[in-house]
Amino acid sequence: MTLRIDKWLWHARLAKTRSLAARLCEAGVVELDGRVVTKPNQAVRVGARITVVQGRHRRRVEVLALGTRRGPAPEAQILYRDTASPEPLSRTPDDWVPLLADD
Repeated sequence: MTLRIDKWLWHARLAKTRSLAARLCEAGVVELDGRVVTKPNQAVRVGARITVVQGRHRRRVEVLALGTRRGPAPEAQILYRDTASPEPLSRTPDDWVPLLADD
C-alpha cells in the first residue's frame, strides 16, 4: 500500500496544508529514501525515510504508518518516528527568508 507524499506530509502534520506539502516537494526540499522529490505524487511506503525542511530546521523521519486522514497531533505522531534530532540549517538568523514566502 502506498500514499502520495504530499498527502502523507499533510496527514503527519509536517506541512500545514496539502498544497504547501506539494510546494515543498516542487521546491526540492523533500527527500524520499535519499532522493530529492520534485513531484508531489511520489509514492510513500511504510519504512521509507523522509527528510523535509521545516522553517530553520531539517527533519529526518521514518514512516511507520500511512494514515487515512489528517487527525489531531497525537494521531499524526504515530505515523512516523524521528531518526535524528532536527538539524539547524546553515543559515544565520539575519539572512533567513521563509522558503515559500509570497512575492
